[in-house]
Order: sequence, then structure tokens, then C-alpha cells
Amino acid sequence: MWPLEKLDVAALRRSGLRAVPFRQFVLKVNGRCNLACSYCYVYEGADSSWRDRPNRVSPAVVERTATRIAEHAATHRLTSLQINLHGGEPLLAGVSNLVAQVNAVREAVRARCGRSCTVDASVQTNGTLLTEHAVAELADAGVRIGVSLDGGTPWLNRHRLDHAGRSTWAKTAAGLQVLRGRPEAYAGILSVIDPDSDPAEVYSSLAAFGPPSMDLLLPHANHAFPPAAKGPHPYGDWLVRLFDLWFDAGERAVPVRLFHEIIALLLGVPCRAEAVGNAPVVAVVVDTDGTIEQVDSLKTAYAGAPATGCDVFDHSFDDVLDHPGVVARQLGTDALSPTCLTCPLAEVCGGGNYAHRYRPVEGFLNPSVYCADLHLLIPHIARRVRSAADADFPRGPIDAR
Repeated sequence: MWPLEKLDVAALRRSGLRAVPFRQFVLKVNGRCNLACSYCYVYEGADSSWRDRPNRVSPAVVERTATRIAEHAATHRLTSLQINLHGGEPLLAGVSNLVAQVNAVREAVRARCGRSCTVDASVQTNGTLLTEHAVAELADAGVRIGVSLDGGTPWLNRHRLDHAGRSTWAKTAAGLQVLRGRPEAYAGILSVIDPDSDPAEVYSSLAAFGPPSMDLLLPHANHAFPPAAKGPHPYGDWLVRLFDLWFDAGERAVPVRLFHEIIALLLGVPCRAEAVGNAPVVAVVVDTDGTIEQVDSLKTAYAGAPATGCDVFDHSFDDVLDHPGVVARQLGTDALSPTCLTCPLAEVCGGGNYAHRYRPVEGFLNPSVYCADLHLLIPHIARRVRSAADADFPRGPIDAR
């Protein structure tokens, strides 16, 4: 199966392929969640390793992780890095603990690198536990807060229920209203796409919360576990409708990360997206027991898919850089399937999200399970951008007088 059994990392290193250092460190501070979202890739995916791991990260794991991050920053002379606190639901670990964990990383990096490397910190939460106190303590500590929400109504969030099957919409909405009072800490809203919803309603209802940005995610799926929606390209249809609404709003539009990334790639500007493009992966995960893993989305592929065999006690992050799964995601277009390599969209699409390419036995050397959707969306965006450019800059000779 590619890449685990077929990628010769040693030969690639001998040929001159250099590793790209990690810059985004995801620390799992809490292993459980107070929600039971139907599409959750951690608790509903093929990998159930969370069951065997501690509910909370220990001080020893935090301390060792901080030391390893500082070591990596010093080795590669990083000038900036990100620490992202995740779960489960990270706020279940207690806000004061989250601040202490961020401070541990900052202090370790400062001790090794001085002030030459900045540490940006964030937490991704479902928002149900965001109180005035929680937001204030995180904001005062310089921790930005991202909230997961699929729309601005209870129905749009029907997949985000608690363990008793009750809606969590009201609590999240209340948390967002509190967060709006500290705009410097408001990172944005992350949403999972549901083609059964009205894209105009999703966009307008989320925009009403005043987010500085939105991130739209395709539901994690692959060739073994295909997307729920049926049809030629239902997710592409949905995104095209939303893009037109968003693009026509002009300067009034809330930035949507996926659209910005596609436009940037169409213009030849590199980006560090997972959804599109061929940028090398720079994110790595540390679980509650100190296990070092690849990104969580791989949990939808098969049991053990994110595993690296490393942990923060016995391995450095440089050791993880030589794992075939990480190396494969730093190969650019060389990691694309033969089908993708002949596609004119390859530099922009990049084969789609890596997790969406998985097929049993074959592995990840396949087009995205959302290939048809991306083939609809990307050319549509290109046409709209080209038309707008033509309207602003009419073709013809330039009068330089």
C-alpha cells in the first residue's frame, strides 16, 4: 500500500529531497468531547485509538512536548510556529490548564531560541463552554479561538448534537456572542458542508456572527467510505452556488478560506492548504499520551492510519519527518496519482485533501473521492475571476501618455 510499503525514503533523501520542518503543532489536551457529531472523524472514523488513550494530557506530556517543539524550532531556525489546542473538546480540560500549556511551549521556545521565534496559539472549540471568563482568560493570554459551527440555525446544526441527542446550537450561539466582544481573539468559524442545506442560508447566518473568516470543509470521506450525498457532483454544485453569492458580495464578503486558497493558486501564489494545492504538510499532532501522529483526518481511512510509531519521550519531531506518510505529503506533484498528473487542474487541485484519496489495498495514490466536485468548482472560480479581471482591465493597447 502506498506510501507505507512503496515509498523508499532513504533513496529520496540520497537523491537530495530535503524535509520541510513542522511549523504547526496540534496538541490534544482533552481526549473526549461533550458533543456527538454524526460526522466526527475522531470518534466515528475507522480509527478508534482514542479509546485507549488518557482523557487528559498530563503535565509530563506537555513539558516534553514543549521541549521537543523548542528543539525543532532551534534545529531548523524557525522564526514562527503555531501551537493549536484540540480535543475532543479542549475546554473540558479547563481554561487555566490551556493557558498553562501554551505558556509552557512559549517558555521552552524562548529558552532555546530567544525572541527569534514567535509562538502563535489557538484553540478549536465547539463553543458550548465559552463563557465571559473563559474568553477573557484565553484572550488575555494571547490565545485565539476558533469555533466549529455548521450554520446559524438549529436545523443547520442538526448533526451537532450532545450525547443525549439534544441540540447544542443555543449554547454555541451564546458562546459566539461572548467571543464577538473580544475581536482580537476571534479566529473564525469552521463549518462542514451539507449539500442538503441552502448555501445562501448557511453563509448569511454564519456571517451574522461577525467572524473574521470562515472555513468550509468537505466531509471527510474516501473511496472506501464515500460521501453521503449522491449525484454527479453535489458538493461542487453547493460550493459553486455559495461562491457566486460570496464573490458578488465583493468587499462586504466574509473571507472564506477555501475560495481564497483556490484563487491564490489560480494566480500562481503558493498557499499552505490541506484542501487544495501541493504545499508540503507542516502540521503534526501530539495526542494525550504523548504519541506523535499525522493529521487527524487520516483516522477516516483505516485503523492506525495516522500512526508514526513515535512519541515525544523517545523521538524528536525530526524523526517523524522521515515517516513515509509525512514524506509522501512533502513530495508535491510527485505524490499525485497518474490520473492527477495528466489533469490540467493538478497544480491548483493538488489531488484534493490527502485523506480523501484513500482506497483499500492501493493506499493514497488516487484522485480525491471529491474529484468531480473539484472539477466543477475550480474552473467555475477561474471563469468568474477571469471575467472580473477582463471587466476591470479592458483588453487593448495601453496609452502611456
